[in-house]
Amino acid sequence: MTDRQPSVPGVQSVASLDETLPLIAIVGRPNTGKSTLFNRLVGKRRMITDPTPGVTRDPVSEHWMLGGHSVMLVDTGGVKLDREGLDHLVSEKSLSILERAHVLILLLECTTLTPEDEMLVKHLRPYGDKTVLVVNKVDDYNRETLVWNYHSLGYQRVVGISAAHGLGIGDLEDTLMGMLDLDERFDVLPQKDERIKLAVLGKPNTGKSTLTNLLVGQEVSIVSDIPGTTRDVVSGDFLYKGTPFTILDTAGIRRKSKVDEDVEYYSVNRAIKTIDESNVVLLMIDAQEGIADQDKKIAQLIVRRGKGVVLVLNKIDALSGIQNQLEAIKDRVRFLFPVLTFAPLVGVSALKATDVHILLDTVYAVWRQLNKRVDTADVNNALKRWSEAYQPPRSSSGYFKVYYGTQVSVAPVRFLFFVNKKPGFPEIYVQFLKNSIRRDLGFPSIPIEVELRERRRNPAGMASLRSEGEGEMKSSVPADNEKPRKPASASDTRKAQPEGGGRAKAAPKARKPGNKAAKGKADERRAVSRKQSQQKKGRMEQKRAKG
Repeated sequence: MTDRQPSVPGVQSVASLDETLPLIAIVGRPNTGKSTLFNRLVGKRRMITDPTPGVTRDPVSEHWMLGGHSVMLVDTGGVKLDREGLDHLVSEKSLSILERAHVLILLLECTTLTPEDEMLVKHLRPYGDKTVLVVNKVDDYNRETLVWNYHSLGYQRVVGISAAHGLGIGDLEDTLMGMLDLDERFDVLPQKDERIKLAVLGKPNTGKSTLTNLLVGQEVSIVSDIPGTTRDVVSGDFLYKGTPFTILDTAGIRRKSKVDEDVEYYSVNRAIKTIDESNVVLLMIDAQEGIADQDKKIAQLIVRRGKGVVLVLNKIDALSGIQNQLEAIKDRVRFLFPVLTFAPLVGVSALKATDVHILLDTVYAVWRQLNKRVDTADVNNALKRWSEAYQPPRSSSGYFKVYYGTQVSVAPVRFLFFVNKKPGFPEIYVQFLKNSIRRDLGFPSIPIEVELRERRRNPAGMASLRSEGEGEMKSSVPADNEKPRKPASASDTRKAQPEGGGRAKAAPKARKPGNKAAKGKADERRAVSRKQSQQKKGRMEQKRAKG
């Protein structure tokens, strides 16, 4: 830790840039294509690129395979001649890496040499032995002759490239490998150990960068009162009670209607993408300003992805000190944040390191719950108790039933329950299952996903059929003192075959109950007809007797 900031009990700072690897830093004035070259070398769109000068502010590092060897590549913010306000912080941050770097890439443009370029050329002259002057934007063969003009600047190594089109990148890589002498001095990157990844999200100016610098132990992110200072995702490493952590500092997320710059639009998108890259998300909230609708939208994204989340109420040192004020703020946050009723809420001061160790203990507990797995037997024993206490409600078509369940995944935690019918299954009972899982199975502080599936077959019924079939087979085996039975005929064998096995037979066609009713009515009509004919016959006989 530095003397400028307080320490956190149990936190051990580690270098954010791995000192066991060769460090290559790209420096230059704004808008020379540093981020474009960085993305070209690492092979992915890690940095935000835009024609607007000064897009990159914080140094961003990435592991890069150079000729089969692992190196650390760092993109720095543009160095300006007039250093006022935020530009001064960016320039000082970029120049602070000159001493630590093994190789410096001084990036210039082939078409112009500005006063800022001349200042950098002069400033890097003491580091000439480890500097390669790279002339960018040599996009066609007509510009290749312009590279020769830069040899007059006195640097031993000059390479012309086009970072946008990939021209000359092979020559640059060969030059870097020759300068580093990789085969003798550096080893291949070892496998990274398992670590907890934290993403810090929230509105602008809530203290995200302050917390990141506090935990990492150095100023990896520029801290300023200007909202939107952080643009790219800045990462750092630290240890807490022996457990390795990686923290990702992101840009402040504002409402889409207030985002009027393309750079901020890309910054917000990359901040949201860090949710997928992290294990636990720290949602920073200003204790004085409270939560906003944007915080609720971020929370919904976190829950939807099944990530752990901790609500961090920052700047509690700025509260007025009224008794129970912090508890009142927490109650209000709970009331306005129903989607995160399960999430822990911790009040801290990132500026003064107040209760930050409690925050890290909470993060570790949430991470443990995300990776916890419950045996299927324990799930179903608990399900039996839940069903006895509260049965699913009845619909017009009958009762809903939950037969059995199991945990299907961790991080995110998902449970699967088999039911008799899925359409129309009461959502209130699904929520009851989630609350019961959190209460009884050890997941009180994380989001849980419950999936329903209709049971196609009855395993219990099939098991009973199998047991009955096995019993009949056993009874057919004669005992030692019993005479062997006469072999049954083919027809007897078919009749005695158990229901659970053998060839499938079509079920007998069911008779409609209406057939019996129709037959009964026909019998009644015939009886009436016979009775009428008998009565007619009797009347005729009586007439003949009188005549």
